[in-house]
Amino acid sequence: MTKYREILRLKHIGFSERNIARTAGVSRNTVKRVVEAATAAKIDWTHAESMEDATIEKALFPDRKPAQPSHTIDFEYIRKELLRNGVTKKLLWTEYCESCRLCNREPLMYSQFCHYIQQEEQKRRATMHIPRRPAETVEVDWAGDPAHVIDPDTGELMDAHLFVATLPYSQYTYVEAFTDEKTKNWIRAHVHMYDYFGGVTTMLVPDNCTTAVNHSRSDWYTAQLNRTYGEMAEHYGTAVVPARVRHPKDKASVEGNVGKISSWVTAALRDEEFFSLAELNEAIWDRLETFNARQFQKKECSRRDIFESEERPLLKPLPATPFEVAEWKTSTVQFNYHIALDGMYYSVPYQYIKKQVESRLTDTAVEVFYGHERIASHARLRGRPGQYSTVKAHMPEGHREYLEWDGERFRRWASGIGEKTAAVIDALLGAGSVEQQSYRACMGVLKLGKRHGEAMLEWACGKALGFTSRPSYKNIRDILQYGKGKSASPSTEARLPARGITRGARNYGGER
Repeated sequence: MTKYREILRLKHIGFSERNIARTAGVSRNTVKRVVEAATAAKIDWTHAESMEDATIEKALFPDRKPAQPSHTIDFEYIRKELLRNGVTKKLLWTEYCESCRLCNREPLMYSQFCHYIQQEEQKRRATMHIPRRPAETVEVDWAGDPAHVIDPDTGELMDAHLFVATLPYSQYTYVEAFTDEKTKNWIRAHVHMYDYFGGVTTMLVPDNCTTAVNHSRSDWYTAQLNRTYGEMAEHYGTAVVPARVRHPKDKASVEGNVGKISSWVTAALRDEEFFSLAELNEAIWDRLETFNARQFQKKECSRRDIFESEERPLLKPLPATPFEVAEWKTSTVQFNYHIALDGMYYSVPYQYIKKQVESRLTDTAVEVFYGHERIASHARLRGRPGQYSTVKAHMPEGHREYLEWDGERFRRWASGIGEKTAAVIDALLGAGSVEQQSYRACMGVLKLGKRHGEAMLEWACGKALGFTSRPSYKNIRDILQYGKGKSASPSTEARLPARGITRGARNYGGER
């Protein structure tokens, strides 16, 4: 843009048009036009001193239209088309030339066409330096190139996936190899990472992978974490900010270090053979120590120097216990008020029959939740499939009573009533080949005590034992039902005097 302020300032201090043109870098005709327009508009340096060049131009030449570009290239269209398979700049230039001829415009040469496209693309490549704060963020990712472990039994070459974590402020890095990238190893990698750093950062930036983000419940603006991953973050008191899909610059530090780890660790071990994951990790950690201790090219310090002096003191302390890896499963409570988990069966309160519950499984325990409320917990079963872990409090009352009744309990209950009742119950329990066959009869006898009273039951049992050494429930019931009115009650019988035979000898054929 023409330097209108400079032209008016130099004119104000008395420069000639030739000197103004030389100083402002414009032609004498331009200086002449600006001076004439300023005189006509009554604008001198006292007015223009507080104005910008663009404002002065509008005031001096209100009818002038903004300069139009000499080309008519749709850069947005070009950028999208170049992303499609098989589309080249040469093809797009040919289509551009045809459209110009249809509109009676002179098209640009191919070199000019490419030049303008390159200039436009450079505007999109602007970079920004992001100031990092110590102990604020840790970025994590899986390395693209795996290491390898040899199976000692088969000789098969197996992949070992590398977990990489980087602190952006110091570039201090942690690496560990795992057999796969599933949730358990993903969580274990984070636990080992925090132990290696000796503290916790404020934020955790993972990749947008399925082990970190529940994609079915997430959208472009809100990421829903997987439950186990969220629990791990809550345990360590850190906030998870997943990187956006296809935006590697959201975790640029770890992306850059993944390439460096591939060169300085994975490639450096390419000629060595490892027969276990432990051997591989020992070699990786040896190389990692060298990598973190190597000095930067443009700094007189290393990653470890910056970490130890500036970042480690600001890390939040580790929790008292490391996070225990847990797995979540959804199950339906069956009619036997148990749920099946990994071939084992665990009880829940019977009120939740046919309800869907969520179970949290760790190496040592099983917790069952319904609507974010814990309704049951068990020690995790191991060994033979099909085992049951049942809590009596989860059972209906009738089931508990059935489970609690055994021979000893029947005997204790009967002894509390009386000696005769205890003898009847003991006889009933010994009547069958197994005690369980007599449980219903024993229960019936004891319930007669509730209906007729314990004193009457004791009396009826004594009567029954006088008739037979193995009385039945029916004997006791009949005595209480039919003999109650005809026979004296226990208290009356106790008061009657003892008497002998009252009939005379003549009734038996003796003397009259």
